[in-house]
Amino acid sequence: MKISVNKHPIKAVSIRRAIFCLLFILTSVFLLWLFYQTLHQHFPTPILWSLVVLFSLTLPWMVIGFWNAVIGFLICLLVKNPLSIVLPRNMQDCEDSPLNSSTALLLCIRNEESSRVVRNLQIMIESLINAGIEKYFYVYILSDSTTETIRQSESALFEKLNKEYGQRINIVYRCRENNEGYKAGNIANFCQKYGKLHHFAITLDADSFMTATAMKRLVQMMQSNPQLGILQGLVIGLPSSSAFTRLFQYGMRLGMRSYTMGSAWWQSDFGPYWGHNAIIRLDPFMQRCQLSEIKTASGYTKQILSHDLVEAVLMRRADFEVRVYPCEDSSWEENPPTLTEYIRRDLRWCEGNLQYIHLLTLPNLKLISRIQLVLAIFMFLGSPAWIALMIICTLSIATFPSIQETASGVYFHTFIWLTLLMWYLPKVAGALNVLLSTKESHRFGGRWRFIVSLLLETMFSLLMTPIAWLNHTIFMMNLALGRQGGWAAQARDDHTVNIWNAVKQFWPHTALGITLFLTLYLSHRDTTYFGLLFFGGLLVSIPLAVITSQSWLGNLMMKYKLLSSPEEITTPEELIPLRLKALHHHHSN
Repeated sequence: MKISVNKHPIKAVSIRRAIFCLLFILTSVFLLWLFYQTLHQHFPTPILWSLVVLFSLTLPWMVIGFWNAVIGFLICLLVKNPLSIVLPRNMQDCEDSPLNSSTALLLCIRNEESSRVVRNLQIMIESLINAGIEKYFYVYILSDSTTETIRQSESALFEKLNKEYGQRINIVYRCRENNEGYKAGNIANFCQKYGKLHHFAITLDADSFMTATAMKRLVQMMQSNPQLGILQGLVIGLPSSSAFTRLFQYGMRLGMRSYTMGSAWWQSDFGPYWGHNAIIRLDPFMQRCQLSEIKTASGYTKQILSHDLVEAVLMRRADFEVRVYPCEDSSWEENPPTLTEYIRRDLRWCEGNLQYIHLLTLPNLKLISRIQLVLAIFMFLGSPAWIALMIICTLSIATFPSIQETASGVYFHTFIWLTLLMWYLPKVAGALNVLLSTKESHRFGGRWRFIVSLLLETMFSLLMTPIAWLNHTIFMMNLALGRQGGWAAQARDDHTVNIWNAVKQFWPHTALGITLFLTLYLSHRDTTYFGLLFFGGLLVSIPLAVITSQSWLGNLMMKYKLLSSPEEITTPEELIPLRLKALHHHHSN
């Protein structure tokens, strides 16, 4: 059953990539054929071909996600030790190897609440000391804060931290006067000043939390493979008391394992880098991965907003590997507490990914790296395509009565259900992994509780998807008109979204939703149900933003252990000192 990656690594990986490429092409061609068959009898030719082009823009992300999940699911289900298939042997057998290198922990912060940052960092430092490995780690707090009061608060708290732990572990705090290059500039500044003192660096965000075991494992794997440039650990959401976060990260958690395992199977040494909870080999990083600005076609220079994928492709260009450790491994992050905060973060990523258009022509990049940049762009380009598809289809149904016959055809039904299955397969695969294993089901609080949580999350996902599409679309239109996004601080604490703020933010979504609904309902009532599967979320975007931010809903979910992460059901020792409300609430019940 097991496939050895180590005997003929290059050959084996090339075969896998060829298989994956073939699956991608055949699936995309089949879906386009099915789409064409669904529409071609009744749609006028110009509309038909514009729809086919739009649909083809949505395919890359959807088809790749589908096959990643299928392959990952099969590996997790059929292979006793899945890592034997996706990692080289020297990285699998390094658990007992002693540490013999120096690793910098880089905590990058910008206008964050200092006490929360210190809380996480203090527990991580104590974890290293308790494990007896603190002498191999050096802590750097790299601040880009611009507000004077925040700077003073940071300085005082980190001084206190240094007094407490400075004898055991080196702690450096510095705040940049000049915030050029955002986080990438911040890390570049660290590299100039301190980079030569260390072999590796573990990058942490303000909301990151990792145990000593997880950090040690990353270092051991780096030591075992001298060609490894970046190793990304799998990151999971910390238990949260916010209803929105619970809904959002439940599905993400389910989809992540099989999706990442499947992508590691064919991407291999072209793995992902998400910018935090990962380890970097500093020498090649400093020499070959510094790119803080991009030149646009019009000759302007712009700061790079999403630096992580750029650094990964530059590391590959330097012939160092980028890999992912596709297992849950005591490495956490916090997710946004409300729909409005989620959108703010999402649009920042959207702007960052769209900048990659200017990097596609970088010299000497490897082919897979260029494909990864294209896919990162398509992650967001698919959104306006879906919005345009929904609007054109709805208007066509209202305008051409003959089109209404399309909805009764067998091709139409096959197409709709297949598209929905492909969208949600990563989560379906994750859910099957849990349901088919009694041990996994117990981790999520038992099968019935898991099924109820899964149904709630699926409804939430269906509603969220069109909201995200329209956000991306409006944002891209604004960017095209020359408006800038930028990089604001995140609000990480639970808070409620009031109705007026929701109306201000989501009235375009509601207006479009009502228009699409009425147009379908008045022209061809039977298709309305299918329409709602795709744009129903727009109709309820205002109440969804308000209700999912309410503390009573979060408290209700915690009380009945709905949408609970495995850490809430059985709390690991390492998380107890964080005093998270979700964990406290669970234990007090």
